[in-house]
Amino acid sequence: MPPVSLKQLSLRMGQWGRGMAEDLAVMDEDEVHADRVAAILDAVEAGDVARLTHLLEPLHAADIADLLEQIGSGDRKALVALWAAEIDGELLSELDESIREEVIEALPREVVAVAMRELDSDDVVDILEDLDAPQQGIILEALEDADRVAVEQALAFPEESAGRFMQREVVVSPEHLTGGEAIDYLRGAEHLPDQFYHVILTDPRMKPTGYVTLGRLLSSRREVRLKDILEDSFRTVPATESEADVAYMFNQYHLISAPVVDGSGRLVGVITIDDAMNVLDEEHEQDMLRLAGVGDESSLSDGAFATARQRLPWLVVNLFTASISAFVISMFESTIAALVTLAALMPIVASTGGIAGTQSLAVAVRALATRSLTSANARRVVLRELLGGLLNGCGLAVILGVASFAVFGDWKLGVVLGVAMITNQVVAGLGGVLVPLTLHRFRLDPALASGTFVTTLTDVLGYLAFLGLASWFLL
Repeated sequence: MPPVSLKQLSLRMGQWGRGMAEDLAVMDEDEVHADRVAAILDAVEAGDVARLTHLLEPLHAADIADLLEQIGSGDRKALVALWAAEIDGELLSELDESIREEVIEALPREVVAVAMRELDSDDVVDILEDLDAPQQGIILEALEDADRVAVEQALAFPEESAGRFMQREVVVSPEHLTGGEAIDYLRGAEHLPDQFYHVILTDPRMKPTGYVTLGRLLSSRREVRLKDILEDSFRTVPATESEADVAYMFNQYHLISAPVVDGSGRLVGVITIDDAMNVLDEEHEQDMLRLAGVGDESSLSDGAFATARQRLPWLVVNLFTASISAFVISMFESTIAALVTLAALMPIVASTGGIAGTQSLAVAVRALATRSLTSANARRVVLRELLGGLLNGCGLAVILGVASFAVFGDWKLGVVLGVAMITNQVVAGLGGVLVPLTLHRFRLDPALASGTFVTTLTDVLGYLAFLGLASWFLL
């Protein structure tokens, strides 16, 4: 071991100390959270509203929503019943869909009505579309007439479209105004959204012609015309556009907000960056859950029956695909009986191929979701995965070949293992990108079924290559 200087030792000790401090900070935070949850549940059990309010009031609505998702259903209902008067629209909008309906059912109607009136139309729509028809009717009746009409119009658009998650509250200005006139015009408006980023300019037919950022508006001289300080990023979104395409557009072109137009090109709403990013987060979460084969609506708050119902179909599919692998193995019973060592080595080839296929698959599905992988570069990506699989296979083949010779003293077995490993790594790399590309071409969700196909492909061909080569070369 080379000598270590005092300075190097000091640096290492400092790094170790910082790492230890970070670990302790995480542990302390977890302990504080656990203590807070325990104190809250004690207050609920004691029916102590004052104590419960003291514990929950300092927390952000998102943190309270997380807490409600983490505790059991019985404790959650008791907490909601005890603290119902303090639950507002912001908290309801932060709740996970899996428990939102349960919380709303536990609340008095008047509390729900007040909470819904506090929210913007897009948040109300987001809550309503996950509820049953009777509950939707109760909430719609609680809204003011103008808000109810706006929400009903939004619900009339197709699911997962821009019209569903757009905000109806829009800041609009006639296009002929100057900056000073626009500021006076906005100050005189009766209702403005709590947060907005652009002033949208429209012509007399209510068709958007551009927008001005608030920063540009406030920093310009009063006599400057709005037309002269328009943003180059202006884009409109059709109300029927899919929410995934809208989120991609926001991410691709770094938009802050975008006006939504109907079939005639007239302004009907606006989509802001926070809503677009929520869609992106949901898309990513769904892709992860689908790749794991647990459905796209799984949640920690789900009960045992709901969890089993979501996972059982894919377990049945995997049972069927595993039987294909078992059939392939059964074709080589005599080979395995003659060389029992093969039974111990088979999982190495199959499992390593499965891991490589999952790696390639994760990259391909993510690239398809972000539209980085297209028909224009598909050939190059497939070739890259082929060569990558070949290089990985050669590296693993050398390691396995040397190890098998050292353990079993049979160089032929090492050759079989190495060639099978190279074959399966190439198959895994190609399968991981070709399977999702094929499903995407046929307009099927690559994240939903690719994992099963790729795993089956690597298992079957891995066993086939290894046992086939062993039958030909070793017997």
